[in-house]
Amino acid sequence: MTFQDKLRGAVDRNNSLLCVGLDTDPSRLPPGLGIFEFNRAIIDATKDIVCAYKPNLAFYEAEGLDGLKALEDTRAHIPDDIPVIGDAKRGDIGNTATYYARALFRMLAFDAVTVNPWLGFDSVEPFIRYSDRGVFLLCRTSNRSARDFQDLKADGQLLYEHVARKALEWNTRGNIGLVVGATYPDELRRIRGLCPTMPLLIPGIGTQGGDVEVVVKNGVDGTGAGILINVSRAVLYASAGSDFAEAARAAALRLRDCINRSRRE
Repeated sequence: MTFQDKLRGAVDRNNSLLCVGLDTDPSRLPPGLGIFEFNRAIIDATKDIVCAYKPNLAFYEAEGLDGLKALEDTRAHIPDDIPVIGDAKRGDIGNTATYYARALFRMLAFDAVTVNPWLGFDSVEPFIRYSDRGVFLLCRTSNRSARDFQDLKADGQLLYEHVARKALEWNTRGNIGLVVGATYPDELRRIRGLCPTMPLLIPGIGTQGGDVEVVVKNGVDGTGAGILINVSRAVLYASAGSDFAEAARAAALRLRDCINRSRRE
């Protein structure tokens, strides 16, 4: 089964475009709870209302071998019919990228990953070579300093537009998507116009201030889907108490239902 097939199945089954980011910060966990135990409770509470999970590797790598073990256990606990996106943002020359791809797709068994395309095609090709996996290229990121480079003009186009056009050119296996921040809705609309059928992974809702209604309006494809709206902190830390899993479920439900209301409007 390809990433695209698994994603469509989860979207339809759970009626959801919500991706929960497992950016698990040990300093924010309830006392006595480890990373995996926390993640397991979050997954068990939300697995019927999400279309994907997205662990950010930085939070696990920073904890050394214990963190990597928690990541491995987290990946194994996620149900097989829900896609898992490894948020790694890797980007290096071709021979190094080959090993990054092997680590993320074979060893960690992610269904999709995030990749920085700054080095060009030979840094991306080792990832898209895995035709059954998804590759989300950073295009227009959600951080405030994104404008430092992504809005620079070259040959009459903004840099993020060049990335979107190159993604279309490279998408010969149909497994490329783009990362586009919710905090830049006009750019999101522009990218959707350039890439009408490409899946978009959209961070920036919740703590970063992106607007769900605007994101849905500007981001969905012709089928009313085609986006994965990622939310991390607003779900994970909806409560700091022992009821954190119940609070996470309630927050995820509100977000999923808000997204779906916007899809119907």
